[in-house]
This record gives sequence, structure tokens and C-alpha cells, in this order.
Amino acid sequence: MKAPHGHYDETRRLAALHALDLLDTDAEAEFDAMVALAAQLLDCPMALLTLIDRDRQWVKARAGEVDANVCRGDAICDHTIRDAGPLVVENLRADPRFTTNPLVAAPGGLRFYAGAPIHAVAPDGTRRAIGAVCVLDHRARRFDTAGLASLERLATIAEALIASRAVARRAVQVAREHQQQAAEIAGRDLTLRQAERIAQIGSWRYDLVAGRLDWSEGASRVHALDGPPLNVSDALDHYPPDARARVSAALAHTIETGAPFDIEEDFITARGDRRRLHSMAELEYVDGRPAAIVGVLQDVTDRYALEQQLRRNADTDPLTGVGNRAAFGRQLDAALHRHRTGGTPLLLALVDLDGFKAINDTLGHLAGDDVLRHVGSALGAPWLMGSTAARLGGDEFAVVVESPMLAAEPERFRALLESALRIPVVASGISMTAAGTVGVATPGPDQRSARELIQCADADLYAAKRARVGDRRGPERRAG
Repeated sequence: MKAPHGHYDETRRLAALHALDLLDTDAEAEFDAMVALAAQLLDCPMALLTLIDRDRQWVKARAGEVDANVCRGDAICDHTIRDAGPLVVENLRADPRFTTNPLVAAPGGLRFYAGAPIHAVAPDGTRRAIGAVCVLDHRARRFDTAGLASLERLATIAEALIASRAVARRAVQVAREHQQQAAEIAGRDLTLRQAERIAQIGSWRYDLVAGRLDWSEGASRVHALDGPPLNVSDALDHYPPDARARVSAALAHTIETGAPFDIEEDFITARGDRRRLHSMAELEYVDGRPAAIVGVLQDVTDRYALEQQLRRNADTDPLTGVGNRAAFGRQLDAALHRHRTGGTPLLLALVDLDGFKAINDTLGHLAGDDVLRHVGSALGAPWLMGSTAARLGGDEFAVVVESPMLAAEPERFRALLESALRIPVVASGISMTAAGTVGVATPGPDQRSARELIQCADADLYAAKRARVGDRRGPERRAG
């Protein structure tokens, strides 16, 4: 194992890690979702959230097929936590630090690594690197500054999840001790209120015998209430109907089985604000019998909004605002599944812009970008009745249609869509009209895959293009 750098304090780092009580814990949905998002957002087949212990690397969450529970000496993430910032190695085999690493040297081994450190607060109050969020690939690849910025933001989310988990678990413990150790309540109450304000957390206790709900100042703050605690029925009324049913079922399951619950749902404050609430609870026993449910709740609206925005960004083409190729693949697979299992209509349209290169060459790339933006707007028009559009790359687009009215008449749909894609462009006194050729296909009885449907639509597209060779060779053009 390498010797620490001068700024690196292994003792305090391990103290920060071990204080979290996170090593060798079960899988948790929040961390699994975060690494899945990292792999998707950065277009890598593998992603990890790792924790670096004294002599080993332990994986808390993973996406993709990778076994990275290795000794610390073989952990690439160990290099990340020892440096001041992120580590990017575009070709691990070409880097002398890693050429003999068994994760790299093995047949089919790793070639690309990008990792950002995650930190936790040590008992002395300093921030220490305890692990990393990383993405990996079996092939060498380039990694731009936008990707690095996204990786660092994901590391920030991981830190927030770890901190939130630690505070929430501590709050459950404090809430339980609040009832069991009255002599110590005064000092702990101040600590709890401070923790609640910082983390937007509240604690509560429901007495199963008396049917009484008690909660902390933080719980009142989360609900935007100034008065005494609500009864259980009133508290549940803050959830929308679907969420209320799930929370009620979780409470009933905990009372019946003794199993704790950990759920996250939308809820409505007393002021009518829609927020996102994370709740954890477990049974409290007295003389071996269930006496109460003790829990905490946390307003996680900001974190949830950031996660949703990252998911939207990962699925959206930034120039046109429609879906990207990855989103298209998932949407088409889901539509095919609905078609096969429920008989829902399905029509796939592929779009290729005619003469787009001529517009770029004649009017410039800014005009070309305007055309692509107009196409994105056209593919979101109300007449498409909720069809999902995606940009497959360059000037190629796709539309997944599930409207019975539109899917019933493929040729009429083709004509309507081609008409909607006639877009006038003016620059430097020159007027041109962009247009698109559309190929359509509906699933046949023998088609079992999205690939086959795409091939049919692609064949129809090129047949339509060949039919137009004699009457349209590019965008219409006239002098201003």
C-alpha cells in the first residue's frame, strides 16, 4: 500500500468512515439508483460507489457487471481518495500506475476509469475522503469536462445521501432514547432540534396503547404547522391518495410484523406546498410487547428535484428538447411490450431531414441548429397526441405513436408529419425551406423485437427517399 501524502491523514479518514456504520450493510435503493444514474448519464457500462477501508475496497452500490470488492492495493479508487480532486484515466493500460493491476491486466480487463472522491465529516470536524463514485469501461475512451462536472455533482449527491442516512439513523436512536431516558432529555433535545433544522428532519412517536401521536418541533416545521401534533388520520391526509394508501399499508405492516419501514412519497404541507418526504420508522417494545412506533421524517424535496433533473438531462437531447437515442430505445421497448400484451396500437416513424447538409453549408451551423430546434418543437405539437419523439443523431429523428387515431392510418400520418416538417429558414438574405422524409412501420405478427420494427421503418424511409429523387434533391432555395 502506498504511503500517504503529506495532507493525507489515514487515522482521521478511517474515523470518518467507521463513524458512518456503512461498511458491509445491505443494498439501499437510493445508492443503487444513484450509480445507475451515473452509468446512464455518463454512458458507461459500469459504475460504482466504493468505500476504502483500512485494507480493502468495499462496494456499497454497483451498476453493471464488475467485481470490485478487492484489496486496497488493487483499488483504483484508492488513488482517487489520496489526490485532491477527481481522477480520470482514459487508458488504464497505457498508465504505468495501473499496467500490472489485476483489474486491468486480466483478459478483457478495465481500460477506462473516472472517479470523484466522496467525503464525510470526521469526529474532529474535518472533511475526509472515504471513497469514490466512479464509472468504468472495458475500452479506452475520451472524457470531456462536462462529463467530469456531472461526475463531481453525482459525488455531491452521494455525500448528501450518506449524510442524510447518518442523520436519519441518529434521529431514530435519539427519538427512542427520548422516551427511555428522561433524565438525559434536556441536552439531547437541543442537539436534536439543531440536527432537525439543518437536515429538515422531524421525529415522531405513535403510542399504540393510547392512540396518541407526539412529534418534535422539526416535524411541525416540515408540515408547516404551528399547533399541537395531528392525530394519525390528519397526518395521513397530508399525502395524496395514492401515497396515503402506501404509507398506511407500511404502518400496518410494521405494526403486524415488527419490520421497520423506509419510504419516500409526495406530500402536501398545511400551506398547500407540494414537497417530497422520506420517512423511516420501527417498533418500540416494552416488556417484549409492541408499545409504539418511533420514526423520523425528512423533507428531501431539493435532493429529489436534483435527481429528477439529472434523470431528465440523461434522457434528453439538449439541442432539440426531445428524447435522445437511449430514451428512444426504452420507449420503443415499452411500447412494443404494451402492444404485445395489451393490444395497444403502435406505429414507428423515422425522419430524415432532406438537404440538411446544404443548409449548414449555405446558411451556417447556427441556421442548422435553428432547423433542428424547430423540428424538436414540431415533434411535440398537440396533434401528435402524446407521441414520444427522439433525436437519434445528426438530422435523424424517430416518433413512437400509440394514438389509435394516428396509428390507424400510417400513410395519412406520414403526409401530416412531412407537412409539419416543412420549415422556412432565412439567413444572410437567402431563404431556404427544410423538409423531412418519413418512413413508417407497424409491428407485424412475426416481428419480435424493436430492431426488426426499426429495420422495416428504415426500409420504408429509404424507399420514400428513392421515390423523391426526381422531384426533390435538397432544400428549396431563393434569394432574398
